[in-house]
Amino acid sequence: MITDSPKGTPGPEGPGSTGARTARGGFGGSPSSLPGAWPALPGSSGHAQAVPSRDSPGGAMAALICGRCLSRSRLCRGARQGPGRLYRAAICAELKQPLVVGEVAPRPVLPHEVRVDVHFCGVNFRDILVCSGQYQEKPHLPFTPGVEFSGTILETGTDVSTVKEGDRVIGVSQFNAMAEECITDQKTVWQIPENLSLQEAATLPVTYGTAILALEHRARTQPGETVLVTAAAGATGLAVIDVATNVLQAKVIAAAGSDEKCKLAMQRGAQFSVNYSWGSLKEAVKQLVGSGGVNVAIDMVGGDVFLEALRSLAWEGRIVVLGFAGGNIASVPANLLLLKNISAMGLYWGRYQLQNFPVFSKSLHSALQYCHQGCIQPYIGKVFKLEEVNDAFLHVKQRRSTGKVLLSLK
Repeated sequence: MITDSPKGTPGPEGPGSTGARTARGGFGGSPSSLPGAWPALPGSSGHAQAVPSRDSPGGAMAALICGRCLSRSRLCRGARQGPGRLYRAAICAELKQPLVVGEVAPRPVLPHEVRVDVHFCGVNFRDILVCSGQYQEKPHLPFTPGVEFSGTILETGTDVSTVKEGDRVIGVSQFNAMAEECITDQKTVWQIPENLSLQEAATLPVTYGTAILALEHRARTQPGETVLVTAAAGATGLAVIDVATNVLQAKVIAAAGSDEKCKLAMQRGAQFSVNYSWGSLKEAVKQLVGSGGVNVAIDMVGGDVFLEALRSLAWEGRIVVLGFAGGNIASVPANLLLLKNISAMGLYWGRYQLQNFPVFSKSLHSALQYCHQGCIQPYIGKVFKLEEVNDAFLHVKQRRSTGKVLLSLK
């Protein structure tokens, strides 16, 4: 069915409490509780581990953690000292089990690091995968999920020169952002322009960073070209529509799995939409643009949807693979690449942080600039509280989410 404008995939305790509790809701399995003892300080997780009761087997370790925080506080400027200070975090203590909200003792920041008072954290499908043991990166248990955030700088290490205490920033981290505080390297935070709210800014890192790299860096999208985007009503899909239409001046065909999602994609700037649950995506696209096809396809679904998008490409068209939300990974028919001189490529946005940081950083600078200039308008689908983290996971996992899903830490 074609319409005029995706199918996605699948309370807190005070100091001295006896541990952590299961956050409301669940994304699989029965509620779990934290083990009694924890490692003292993680090597690079961004914060210390949850603190058990001082009467429990791990109590002495908890005291040791707090003691280290005090003795090493001279490493940072503006450190907030005090052995009783704790902050709350969502903790994955066991894979495929509901997260728990526990209290965490802060560790000192290293000379090149900053501590951020987190206001909002993005909820991404990769968070669900990593907590199920199905992601390519597998942090050691227990860990706190979350890779993007917005907030204000609380502390800076002695070598930090890019930001200062009180600055409003967005940032990325290695699975530790779903917490009231997180620590990250100074180079992975970017200052937020005055006209942007912390909530709006929190939508930018993963979704708009990915959309910008996919369209500009990988597909080299040009003004006037036609872009087909699948899973178009999801956070990244809507970001692709936003950037393609309002920054690159391209025409967008949005493909999604329901009429409601197609309608939203049209409202957010797509010129046409296709509900691919009603029939062939390729035939629907052909009705819209003729046999010539589309110049660019951005796919997040995989499987048959990817193959239909691939067959919808024009001569010298480009398809960029962002994920496999449908659960199936298709094989690329190489003969199609040959016959139409088309290109099939992937984009693992987070890998650029390690392999080509200037390109990675530029995507974040561009997202902030586009938002500051009013060129793009991020769409927030729903905001959950920290205690509702399992509800947020379920909302995304069951394909109920449209736009960006956030956790509010305040």
